[in-house]
Amino acid sequence: MTRAVLFDTETTGLDPLTGDRVLEIACIELENDLPTGRHYHTLIHPQRDIPEEAARIHGIRIDQLRDAPRFEAIARDLLAFLGDGPLVAHNAPFDFGFLNAEFARIKLPPLDRGRMVDTLQMAKARFPGMPNSLDALCRRFDIDLSARTTHNALLDCKLLAEVYVELTGGRQRGFSLEAERSGEAAQPAVRYDASGAPRTPRPIVPSEEQLAAHATFITRLKEPIWTAAEG
Repeated sequence: MTRAVLFDTETTGLDPLTGDRVLEIACIELENDLPTGRHYHTLIHPQRDIPEEAARIHGIRIDQLRDAPRFEAIARDLLAFLGDGPLVAHNAPFDFGFLNAEFARIKLPPLDRGRMVDTLQMAKARFPGMPNSLDALCRRFDIDLSARTTHNALLDCKLLAEVYVELTGGRQRGFSLEAERSGEAAQPAVRYDASGAPRTPRPIVPSEEQLAAHATFITRLKEPIWTAAEG
């Protein structure tokens, strides 16, 4: 199994080089690009004020963080969860920049940018010239956004995990060439909603009119493989 971690941060602003800090981080464990159910999430006291324009985005104000740990108190646990595999984030250079600035403050090595998987770049390559924010991608892939009233790191991770599955081709848990060769049945595809629960499949059933139109179309083909298989 290939392990990766998908993560998101919330911050006091846009630039760690001017003193902005991380105040929330959430991580979701992935195996073969699908969530396992394990996650890491914590609020962090940023040791500075939170500008109102930032608070309006994520809904977090400094009085809510009075008892939250400082970054140095959670750094080791965070690094243990991140492990040494790929790290997936939307606009990953932003999150890497903030975490590496935090690690530098406490004299820990930076995250290797060779581990970076940027879903924003993946989306831009697949949908050039189109909006590719997390909201836009969720709407494009018909992922429920009703719970996303503000930016919340853990909820954003759960949404991004669904987006990531779509960007990587909607992979099926347990599907592999080895299973196919051994005659084992592949597991059905598992998709998740914003809460992390499996989504109920919605089968597409053709109408009688559609079936009739398809049958008419088949008669126009020379030696169609469908009728040959039936014979």
